[in-house]
Amino acid sequence: MRNGWTRGWMALGWAGFLGLVLSLAAGADGQEAARVNTESKGGTNKLETATLGGGCFWCLEAVYERLPGVKGVVSGYAGGRVENPTYRQVCNGDTGHAEVVQVEFDPAVISYEKVLEAFWAMHDPTTLNRQGADAGTQYRSVIMYHSPEQLALAERSKAVANGTQFNGKIVTEIVPLPKFYKAEDYHQDYFRNHPGQPYCQAVIAPKLLK
Repeated sequence: MRNGWTRGWMALGWAGFLGLVLSLAAGADGQEAARVNTESKGGTNKLETATLGGGCFWCLEAVYERLPGVKGVVSGYAGGRVENPTYRQVCNGDTGHAEVVQVEFDPAVISYEKVLEAFWAMHDPTTLNRQGADAGTQYRSVIMYHSPEQLALAERSKAVANGTQFNGKIVTEIVPLPKFYKAEDYHQDYFRNHPGQPYCQAVIAPKLLK
């Protein structure tokens, strides 16, 4: 359990993914200055939310927490038919839920398009209901959009990634956001709280250090 999660990163390449992160960081200063200028004139800056599933939510959470402009990440479950599911129920694969993260971000610093670029890089969107050794519908690749604007951007981003990185093999679902259920407290900030855990050491840590 909690193994694999590599091909998506390999498709972009470590250099490509790190370039994405560095470009986000470089652009953040100018965008932040614009945001501060807007607020100084009495404007408000509204945060947005993206809901994404790409295998183990520990992994997605650990990466998104480190992107400039991301204000918070919550691990949870969505897309199924069982109310208030538990981790054990979801792992059994019969609730219909996927492991997902809700990413709260500042669009003045990181756009939804950039959030999706990172999404394609951090998992393998070409394997149906599987990420490495983690198999089951709970590990499916899915974008759950919050608005018609997010739907349009997600479809465009998927088409671009399909044509430039994955040779038309992406199986990622794009669906409206159903009800989101926050995962148990021990799943939140998992890598930050358990850096010595074997899965964190073997899978997550190397991806964050490179």
